[in-house]
Amino acid sequence: MKTRPLSPFMIGPYYRPQLTSVLSITHRATGVFLSVAGVPLLLWWLVALSDGPEAWAAMKSCWSGVTGLLLGVAGLFSLSFHFFNGIRHLVWDTGHGLDIKTAYRSGWLVLAGSVLSTALLLGALL
Repeated sequence: MKTRPLSPFMIGPYYRPQLTSVLSITHRATGVFLSVAGVPLLLWWLVALSDGPEAWAAMKSCWSGVTGLLLGVAGLFSLSFHFFNGIRHLVWDTGHGLDIKTAYRSGWLVLAGSVLSTALLLGALL
């Protein structure tokens, strides 16, 4: 007789991650990324902007490589995703959109809005 797992958090053959759980984890991860990397990078950008042309050129040279581009895309996506998912949570706080069908629909809208706004912002910045 095969025993069932006691915890639903055993990802693998017993538990398939759902959109709602993946979005919840992503929301937390983007919040951590924004606080650990996003804020220092934003401060660096503001200081370089106010410090003169030499500091601005030095900062731009760091952002021109592949690593800088990946950090920029990750930052823009994190900001967009965290913003749209935060609005989704605010709507939930009013008691609306809590049924499964609407939660999945709003989740896909958050993902689509995040990817679209990241692409638009990246296009505007490049």
